[in-house]
Amino acid sequence: MTDTLLRYNLGAGVEAFTARRDSVLPYPVVQGHQVHNCKVAVIDRPGLTREDLEGYDAFVTNLADVAIGVRTADCVPILLYDPVKRAVAAVHAGWKGTVLRILQNAMELMAFKFGSSAADIKAVIGPAIGPDSFQVGIEVAEKFKLAGFPMDYVWSFRGAGDGTPMSGGHHIDLFKANRWLLEQSGVLSDSIQVFDIDTFTAPEFFSARREGTQCGRNINAIKLLP
Repeated sequence: MTDTLLRYNLGAGVEAFTARRDSVLPYPVVQGHQVHNCKVAVIDRPGLTREDLEGYDAFVTNLADVAIGVRTADCVPILLYDPVKRAVAAVHAGWKGTVLRILQNAMELMAFKFGSSAADIKAVIGPAIGPDSFQVGIEVAEKFKLAGFPMDYVWSFRGAGDGTPMSGGHHIDLFKANRWLLEQSGVLSDSIQVFDIDTFTAPEFFSARREGTQCGRNINAIKLLP
């Protein structure tokens, strides 16, 4: 059988992947009921349900053999692994969560609960809507500016456009925005992998902007191995 998972190499002791559209998960994955906010939950036992995890958009754990994950369909999935303290995180960061710095909240919770150091963390930024496809209104661009993001790095204005979908207007690069948050937190540049696959233009992944908000979701998971 063909493996339909996009697998990530974060080193020994961990498994991480994004499930493509037709994938079957290889094992149960603890997931929450995400609300595009910045709350992070500690997963301290297996078997938690989405109802148990209402309102959480990121998860951290140091439990071996318990997969944690986030659901995306254009939003950015970030998977973190601390090989020193043996802890992991899964983060769902849409533009709202990115502005609220949910990624940094997750890293701070890893440091508090498990003693993780940013310099030890290995990170993957998985498939999400790309900068060419993520056209936004000026009000969204302003939120990034007010939140202190380096606009010359994460924002572009592309004029009136040529009439094709997503051409022209304001665009935000969510890959770069979350990479910047990682680096600002102390994660080493060489420890960050960015899989800049644009879900809007890649039909093997679900895209809410392309298909509507009722479409399926890409599952992004990470699990410490025993």
